[in-house]
Amino acid sequence: MSSATTDFTQEEIQHMLDNIDSFSADEVVEIERLVDELGIRRANKLAYDDLIEFSKLMMPDFIVGKHHRILADLLMEIESGVKDRACVNIPPRHGKSQLVSIFYPAWYLGRNPDKKVMMVSHTTDLAVDFGRKVRNIIASDAYRSIFPTVKLASDSKSAGRWSTNTGGEYYACGVGSALAGRGAHLLLVDDPHSEQDVINGNFAVFEKAYEWFTFGARTRLMPGGSVAIIQTRWHMDDLTGRVVKDMSQNERSDQYEVIEFPAILSIDDPDTGKPIQKPLWPEFFDLEALLRTKASMPVFQWNAQYQQQPTAEEAALVKREWWNEWEKERPPSCEYIIMSLDSAAEKHNRADFTALTTWGVFHNDETSAYNIILLNSIKERMEFHELKEMAMEQYTEWEPDAFIVEKKSSGVALYQEMRRMGLLVQEYTPHRGSGDKLARLNSVSDIVQSGLCWVPQTRWAEEVVEEIAGFPFMSHDDLVDSTVMALMRFRQGGFIRLPTDEPEDIKYFKRRGSGFY
Repeated sequence: MSSATTDFTQEEIQHMLDNIDSFSADEVVEIERLVDELGIRRANKLAYDDLIEFSKLMMPDFIVGKHHRILADLLMEIESGVKDRACVNIPPRHGKSQLVSIFYPAWYLGRNPDKKVMMVSHTTDLAVDFGRKVRNIIASDAYRSIFPTVKLASDSKSAGRWSTNTGGEYYACGVGSALAGRGAHLLLVDDPHSEQDVINGNFAVFEKAYEWFTFGARTRLMPGGSVAIIQTRWHMDDLTGRVVKDMSQNERSDQYEVIEFPAILSIDDPDTGKPIQKPLWPEFFDLEALLRTKASMPVFQWNAQYQQQPTAEEAALVKREWWNEWEKERPPSCEYIIMSLDSAAEKHNRADFTALTTWGVFHNDETSAYNIILLNSIKERMEFHELKEMAMEQYTEWEPDAFIVEKKSSGVALYQEMRRMGLLVQEYTPHRGSGDKLARLNSVSDIVQSGLCWVPQTRWAEEVVEEIAGFPFMSHDDLVDSTVMALMRFRQGGFIRLPTDEPEDIKYFKRRGSGFY
């Protein structure tokens, strides 16, 4: 930076600009040079103080989303020592590695040139590639203008292992690497799991990654060292899942600040108050593009990778593969139909959903047994008038033989109103508590396991299957409650029979016309 610039304050330069007509042509050129240098000085000061400003200076076309600002603020709190443990879950292709694994280490070492940074990814090659890009930034003129005293050591030839001129170190490695003799003030973990391992069902990698992190990388921390885990979720037992579990089971374990960024946000429209969907990074991914991605992959994968809500298949009371898929265009002719409603307490973006499922009993000629099929499912947040309107529309469409309403929240008013109308509505009042919910689902799980339950090949049916498979690990269980109420009613009424059930009189059903999707 020219010393001439520092001879003038910002106010003095502004005064010259306000009176520019009074200066000669040569003086105007000099003033313009001073203005340019002042702008550079301002930009460099901002970049020194703020990770986002630094990132924009290093990469002018970097598209900054709101989630990057949140993430950057968290990383800056780690650098300043305000926080020392962070775990951030973010969808693929949302700029996490650019910010966390490239810009942040360079910025961190600029401010702390004597510190040691350890960069971890699922492969050494990927971590080394990050190291190469960080090293190139530090060697650039733009970086030197922000951190003029920070340079690479003369022997910094290796992309995955290099030093600064003041004793700082950068070390890149993959999960499972030997770490003897290594230390770290900052441990960065970017996607510790391989997509290919997950796709191939090699879930043993989760345990290996956790053990290596816990007994390897974690032990390399210097006193007062910090850890930031940034990853896309894959499974309940991935690294995020394990450290969160440790936190819940042992208050003396590392306590991470956990931030989840779903690709599609569910929020209330500020104008209408109605729930709407918005993309996390609208500047890069519009909603339509994300919905196309969602439609192209199984729901459980979408929930894990994009919504950061993986489910534990191994612990599921009702597994996905237990459901039969109804491949025909139309459903079978059902002899008895049950609608089951689990209503929410209130409508806002954190409230439970209202869930209405419709089920039918039909005679399976191939097995000579009565089976159950999911005919329709609705899951929305809605006010009472919307709930009433929806319930009446569905009741008129399906003409159920039984309409079960859980008597809680808005369901109480709906039950009373439908009773006054003379409709076939039945109340359901379960015992409270999560343990009771588990017990109730367990009481009907054998119905699904026996192969008596069918679902159509639709997205709303897949959502029902996925939420049930994820219970109790999902953030919502409204479809679970609605399904359990219906299946319990089928069982208690003797509409379906299992070999383990007590013998009863044969049930006779009212003959109905075929439903439709």
